Amino acid sequence: MSTQSDESDDPVRAWLVERTYSDDEQNLIILIYATTDGERYFRKERALTSFGDVRDTTAAVEVEPGNLGWVDDPELREQYAAEARRTAESHDPDDVV
Repeated sequence: MSTQSDESDDPVRAWLVERTYSDDEQNLIILIYATTDGERYFRKERALTSFGDVRDTTAAVEVEPGNLGWVDDPELREQYAAEARRTAESHDPDDVV
């Protein structure tokens, strides 16, 4: 079990594990990135203002530790870990996915 404290101030690499479209708001994409152990995650919301609004989604992002949340649910942690490892094994961090 994690102590839920940041051991370092260095950015942490998190890998794309989930991409969903918000049911609540039109044109909102929710990206979830997680660490390969599945313990930490970063949520990024992106509003698309027009069809011509193209912004790349990369396989990984570097996140400040204070911006990462903890994954408390064991099943979700396993899912995030598996997806993060799969993404890391098949893509370079800067790959557009």
